[in-house]
Amino acid sequence: MDGRSRLGRGNKLNEEQVERLAALARAQAHLSIEDFTTFAVRELGVELCSKTVQKYLRSAGVVRARRPRASSNDVRQAIATTEAAGRARYGYLEHHRPEATESRYRCGLTDAEWALVSDLFERSGPGKPPKYPRRLMLDACLYVVRSGVPWRLLPNDLPPWQDVYATFRRWTTQGLFEKTYDRLREAWRAREHRAAEPTAGVIDTQSVKTSAQGGPKGYDAGKKVKGRKRHIITDTLGLLLAVFIHTADIQDRDGALPAIQQAWTKYPTIEIVYADGSYGGGLVERVRHDHGIELKVVKRATDRRAHVWADKQVPLLPLVQPAFVPLPKRWVVERTHAWTDRARRLAKDNDRRLDVATSWIWLTGVKMLAARIAAAIPLL
Repeated sequence: MDGRSRLGRGNKLNEEQVERLAALARAQAHLSIEDFTTFAVRELGVELCSKTVQKYLRSAGVVRARRPRASSNDVRQAIATTEAAGRARYGYLEHHRPEATESRYRCGLTDAEWALVSDLFERSGPGKPPKYPRRLMLDACLYVVRSGVPWRLLPNDLPPWQDVYATFRRWTTQGLFEKTYDRLREAWRAREHRAAEPTAGVIDTQSVKTSAQGGPKGYDAGKKVKGRKRHIITDTLGLLLAVFIHTADIQDRDGALPAIQQAWTKYPTIEIVYADGSYGGGLVERVRHDHGIELKVVKRATDRRAHVWADKQVPLLPLVQPAFVPLPKRWVVERTHAWTDRARRLAKDNDRRLDVATSWIWLTGVKMLAARIAAAIPLL
């Protein structure tokens, strides 16, 4: 046995590097051990594992400590202090809604919004011309998804519901709503100085109840919901890349595969997908093997049950913590769920067919993104 083997493995970090590692931990106290290890390796330029990082931090007096529980009185006092400070309040105000006219409801497309997508819906060619204008048929579909009314209760000033439903089903079969959204997404990404094809995505699921209308359904034992799950993948701006709906009894890690396959087929440039803890396990390796995509699980390190980096002699973070702490990357897809929830048709799944339920999500995104782009046109 040589002398090097008898002496054992040397220290990877010197005293100066250990002090810097402790300083990084104090500055990034909210990171989990896995995320902090990645951050430390990038900053120090030394290959380390999480166990080694914990060992050096313990030697420097930096340990993982639990956050204290905030009482209800402390939370109410913090909210009152924030409101007294005059912090801006946000909401869906009156000026966000376009004015209604005699021939158009507020949920319909404006002239500027229709100009963005008109060529996809109005196609000239041989055959019988349409009985009703394509714009009026699209406005009728938007009326249904925004108000949540059944097809048979369409207002009398709109085309007959049978014609509107037949047109909607034809557009669903053609995937026209998804194609329209893809065009609008590329336009908005160009305005934000982003490449047309994203390299990162965020995945999440939403469990919704179904009505007695029928169709596939299951029971989500975790959320106590009998219905379906909506898997969506967005880019880092919160714009939809893929939508996949299945019964609620299928676990998230199993239902995520078709959604990731759908997004990867459209955009092979995707390199990483951020997800929550329900997508861990063998799904990470399978996604990497099948598509070469890294599935990054973002953990909730700021939760009270989690730990933070703190010195033994230094007090922990302030007692009062905000009621909601957005997680890195994950909050983007959760915000997209909140955007689509404004459509009352999506508050509860009332459709028998899964493809129809998927089209409602794309159509809701079309209206939202068209309004955003039309409002920003003078700024381009």
